[in-house]
Amino acid sequence: MLTVTDVDPYGDEDLVELYDVDNADGDDHAYYRALADSLGARKIIDLGCGTGLLTHTLARPGRSVTGIDPSRTMLGYARRTPSSITWIEGDHTALPATADADLVVATGNVLMHLADLPPVFTAIAAALRPGGVFAFESRTPMSRAWIHWTRESTYSERETPFGHLVEWLELISAPPQSDFSISDEEIVVVFDAHNVFPSGEDRVFRNTLYFRSYPLVSAALRDAGLDVRADRNWSGETFTEDARLMVVRATRG
Repeated sequence: MLTVTDVDPYGDEDLVELYDVDNADGDDHAYYRALADSLGARKIIDLGCGTGLLTHTLARPGRSVTGIDPSRTMLGYARRTPSSITWIEGDHTALPATADADLVVATGNVLMHLADLPPVFTAIAAALRPGGVFAFESRTPMSRAWIHWTRESTYSERETPFGHLVEWLELISAPPQSDFSISDEEIVVVFDAHNVFPSGEDRVFRNTLYFRSYPLVSAALRDAGLDVRADRNWSGETFTEDARLMVVRATRG
């Protein structure tokens, strides 16, 4: 039995249980925690917080932390852990235009799921105080990550709390390699994530990702009134045009 949805890829109650296993705490989370500490951030907003894995670790006495995500299922999972965090179901339009946040983060390549960046950046700028920082990461077109999204390359099987799970990715649409160049500012990629449960049910979630160049992203940030700084990776190496990942910090002027 095949079930396909493109409404909420992160709305499956069973698969959300596995999200933190598949996206464990690592160098990226350490980077954002260190940034928050270095800024002395007292008010932090985690936009696209998901299950709250990073959000929970940002919370501490004397610090206000808000997690925002459009997935009710993921927020439900986040709320299972008692905390002082404020959880809001919504997207960038739920950002409070209070101009008093010290730090807004958007992690897990969350911006790659958004088709229209300018209104998102404008809302973030309105939430930040003057001098406040917006930090995020995103894979660039040069990563060419989608060329590996085939059944042969991604097929796996594992035991889970709900039984034996078979998984793979299937690329639906992407530009031919022959048509791709470093000058491309945005690559739109559509793929299906297959999840076959012990019953034989294949739950398929369709995803659309936007791989954007640094010049395109930085121009949109500047238009929103955010001054840009980019690091190549979590170690802060100098960003270059052929970098596969952009780690961006932008400051409200």
